[in-house]
Amino acid sequence: MSTPPAFRPRFGAPRRAPEARPEARTRAWAWAGAALGLLLALPMTVPAAWLAGLVSRATEGRLQLAEAEGPWWNGSALPVLTGGPGSQDASVLPSRLHWRVGMHWNGLSLTLSQPCCAASPFTLRWQAGWRQQQVAIETASGDLLGQWPASWLIGLGAPWNTLRPDGQLRLSSHGLTLLSGPNGWSLQGQAQAELLQASSRLVPLDSLGSYRLQLFGQPGGPARVSLQTLEGALQLQGQGEWRQGQLHFQGQAQAAAGQEPVLNNLLNIIGRRQGARSIISIG
Repeated sequence: MSTPPAFRPRFGAPRRAPEARPEARTRAWAWAGAALGLLLALPMTVPAAWLAGLVSRATEGRLQLAEAEGPWWNGSALPVLTGGPGSQDASVLPSRLHWRVGMHWNGLSLTLSQPCCAASPFTLRWQAGWRQQQVAIETASGDLLGQWPASWLIGLGAPWNTLRPDGQLRLSSHGLTLLSGPNGWSLQGQAQAELLQASSRLVPLDSLGSYRLQLFGQPGGPARVSLQTLEGALQLQGQGEWRQGQLHFQGQAQAAAGQEPVLNNLLNIIGRRQGARSIISIG
């Protein structure tokens, strides 16, 4: 009887897996594209309420965006001023503030508009450079940003809730730009705030007067601040500087001739009395 030959395994080249069909590859790329698109789109669907929360925390609750609607980058809300946590004071503007955030290759832009108060939409533009950042205000036409009721300030609490101001607060900007540098931030350009036909419930006068506060930026140095009276029974004036994020201001208030008795109580509140004048000192 013959002996069967021993079994010897035969090793050959491994078999190739069958190639994926074109339809399967197309389907895989479609799913990958959809997933990437979803990841990119998710931040755009974050609601405006998220941005309202950021603004509230950044201002310690003094500025709130109530009833926020839309996505965070293109929304609207009612601006409310409050005295902060625990305050019972609050005041709201009569129309909604609309905003739109734009993204650019070297920064961001924030365009604001408000039918009741803004003269036209204006833009805050942040740009990042190699060694410098800047934030500039750009207006659609002219320098005027808008005009807001001074009574809105009552919502901030003391001392505004005691003074109870009324009148119109007009804001304008002429090339105002905030620049970062080796010594911190500095201002270029000019800004102006005018309080027109101001009044207070503490004084039985239809108008205390009209006033102008100006800010003059200086490259590499502190911005200058100037306060002057345009007209009125209450005379205000002063000078100061904005240095390293803080206002340093010295001014005075006094009554026009013949108005001393009616303005005496208000002068006691505004600052430290020094004879007929009230001394204003900040910083």
